[in-house]
Amino acid sequence: MSSFTADKFRRIMQESMEKNTNDTEFQEDIELTGEDNAVEPELEDIEDNSNTKVKKMREKLKECESEKMEHLENLQRAKAEFLNSKKRLEEERLQDKERAVRSQIEKLLPMCDSFHMAMYDKEAWNAIDEQWRKGVEGIHNQLHNILNSYGVTEVNPTGDDFDPQNHEAMANVPVTDKKLHGKVVQVLQNGFVRTEGNTEVLLRPARVTVGELTE
Repeated sequence: MSSFTADKFRRIMQESMEKNTNDTEFQEDIELTGEDNAVEPELEDIEDNSNTKVKKMREKLKECESEKMEHLENLQRAKAEFLNSKKRLEEERLQDKERAVRSQIEKLLPMCDSFHMAMYDKEAWNAIDEQWRKGVEGIHNQLHNILNSYGVTEVNPTGDDFDPQNHEAMANVPVTDKKLHGKVVQVLQNGFVRTEGNTEVLLRPARVTVGELTE
């Protein structure tokens, strides 16, 4: 009786321990499962927050790029305006210089006319004192050298076709030769032109008489 009771007691105790062990593992599984279920929402929240931050950063980057392009365009526009202003000022400076040079040249032209009038009658000119004549001719040559240094050329269009763009007709002279009709018969005052770069600029037209055919 006592032996049976002891074996039975041991068996009951063993079953009880096994049951407690199973219950503990089941409880742990429940707890772990609960923890996993609690972690998943936290990860989702973190991922949502990260996506929101990335989106905001991209939007901010886009705004920065837009501002950068705007500043770059403003800088390029300001640079272009500066270069245009600099070029315009340089052109105006050159034009002012050219006007000043032309003004000085035009002041010398009456002196050329005076020499031309004095030396026009070759016979009378050669009859004067030789030393005095050579001195005046030397001054005349110096004046022409100055004009030549500025690209100025004296023009005597005798025998050329009359050109109203370059000649100023003072009178028409009757002629019987058909070859002289419309031609420059006499030059009363020489003209002057100046070479500026690749162009030739008229400083003063020659004053001339023009042949007109008579029947």
